[in-house]
Amino acid sequence: MRIAIGTDHGGVPLRDVLLPYIQDLGHEVLDFGTDSPASVDYPDYAEMVGRAIQEGKADRGILLCGSGVGVCIAANKIKGVYAAICHDSYSARQGVEHDQMNVLCLGGRVVGSDLAKLLVRNFLEARFVGNDPGEERHARRVNKVRAIEKKGFK
Repeated sequence: MRIAIGTDHGGVPLRDVLLPYIQDLGHEVLDFGTDSPASVDYPDYAEMVGRAIQEGKADRGILLCGSGVGVCIAANKIKGVYAAICHDSYSARQGVEHDQMNVLCLGGRVVGSDLAKLLVRNFLEARFVGNDPGEERHARRVNKVRAIEKKGFK
């Protein structure tokens, strides 16, 4: 898979751990930065990762900031991006399997590197099960979410 990754300054140390890990898992990484501890604005990186997914340049994305909250909020403003903060392995896997999550958001100041690797692995190994026999309820729910997105409430 092609994985887009982006971070603000708060996620740089975790990004430095995750980049080679994702490559070791056999994935191509599109790195949108930043690579410096100098203060930058998280929405810029969320937009770059979200657009890569939207344009089909990446299959999934990983966003990092200090808490994971800011990048998650920003990413979910982009049509076709379904981002969630996950700080436990069940959510990282289940978000893909049941909800078709395509962006994993992590807090660089919240999770350690070992947990982050586990979360990333679960996220990348998971697949949407909504088209499997007996699991159609997940596709129905995802389609309802997409219908809300299309309405574009103001």
